[in-house]
Amino acid sequence: MKIITRFAPSPTGYLHIGNIRTALYSWLFARKNQGKFILRIENTDFKRSKKIFIKNIIDTLQWLNIDWDEGPYLQSERINRYNNVINNMLHNKKAYKCYCSKQELETNKQKQIINGEKIKYNGHCRNNKLKNDKKLPYVIRLRIPKNKYIIFTDTIRGKIKFNNNELDDFIIQRTDGMPTYNFCVVIDDWDMKITHIIRGEDHINNTPKQIHIINAIGANIPIYTHVSIITDKLGKKISKRNNNLNILKYKENGYLSFALLNYILRLGWSYGNKEIFSLEEMKKLFNLKNLNKSSSIFDIKKLNWFNKHYLNKLSQNDMINYIKKICIKNNININNGPKLENLYKIFYKRCNSINEIKNLCFIFYNNPNYKEIILIKNYLNIKDKIILEIFKKKLVNINIWSLKNIDDVLKIIIYKLNISFKKLAMTLRLAITGLENTPPINYVIYLMGKEKILFHIKNAINFIKFNI
Repeated sequence: MKIITRFAPSPTGYLHIGNIRTALYSWLFARKNQGKFILRIENTDFKRSKKIFIKNIIDTLQWLNIDWDEGPYLQSERINRYNNVINNMLHNKKAYKCYCSKQELETNKQKQIINGEKIKYNGHCRNNKLKNDKKLPYVIRLRIPKNKYIIFTDTIRGKIKFNNNELDDFIIQRTDGMPTYNFCVVIDDWDMKITHIIRGEDHINNTPKQIHIINAIGANIPIYTHVSIITDKLGKKISKRNNNLNILKYKENGYLSFALLNYILRLGWSYGNKEIFSLEEMKKLFNLKNLNKSSSIFDIKKLNWFNKHYLNKLSQNDMINYIKKICIKNNININNGPKLENLYKIFYKRCNSINEIKNLCFIFYNNPNYKEIILIKNYLNIKDKIILEIFKKKLVNINIWSLKNIDDVLKIIIYKLNISFKKLAMTLRLAITGLENTPPINYVIYLMGKEKILFHIKNAINFIKFNI
């Protein structure tokens, strides 16, 4: 049997971590078994589906190097196929037309609530052979066998059993003629010969409905794997409506694609104590047996750890090329400051992301905006003006520009003004860079150069004079 998997997102929002984990696991399982991976776009929700989200799906998968063998298929282009299957089901008595009005359905619902019964369709039109008026609006419902069970084996959770009597004859086509989600999914999987379905555990309750449709059309039941949910630290499920950070935002924020893939891989899957996997190792080692039942917690600190690891693996030339691209994209003039080769020494093994590197570059090539500094009153005030003036005088007298001589100046100021190094460093840091967090201040001063440091200090002193 050739293994065929699929990733079938709906374009009603941007892809998030949970979506990509499903795509990654499905893709890796297909690649490990020399199978086929299909991309399908489930866009029959015309009100919420948007082209911008379809583009996001494709762009995200391409950035993460998750390629597909077939697709992308659009459900909106398969409506005739769905309707043909439904007509055959009507002919074979596997489905039936339901003419119950909203008022009738609501009345039945209220009776069930009063009687303490499970709320479901009462089957009024199930065997109604007389009512077949084409002018009346109707939905089409699946005829579910009574007094039986749906039993399927999930690769993570084992046997799962549902009583058919707990299910109602659910709708497979709405009054507007549009087939429903559960129906379209089954027909697509049938036509595309999907053998393994890997998806979130929130789909477990959809599975018995889909198996009923599978049985009604005489298709083969695929193997199901329902992976655990991903939550934030507060236990809130990550979804399109909650914590829905667009995956491509991670790219914008300076995360490497391999780092993100490696981190997502470990959100619910393990291989001993191994943390770092190359793409080839992922394909070779991934299996369904090592998936965890328990939910996974998304931890940005752990993602930063992975990203830092991959950043540190980049060669100096690759890193510098990354920085050049970032600078160009952000209109940073790299001719207006130190050489990138010199900056490499201070951000190597220091930064968690490309964005942090960008921020480091920014301080060397741009002027600080003192009006935007939150701590300005604490560190750039009349009292601190004295620190800056003394520092400026000492700096002017440095003949040989070296780290040692800069350190000596800092020590003299600390002793002369009887202040802490923390106080001195923060005052200079804000005056020179406008940021609260930077590499060690002595390295910043050294790399920025005497002329530019004096320029910033003068500007900071003038700002204090005229604004504080």
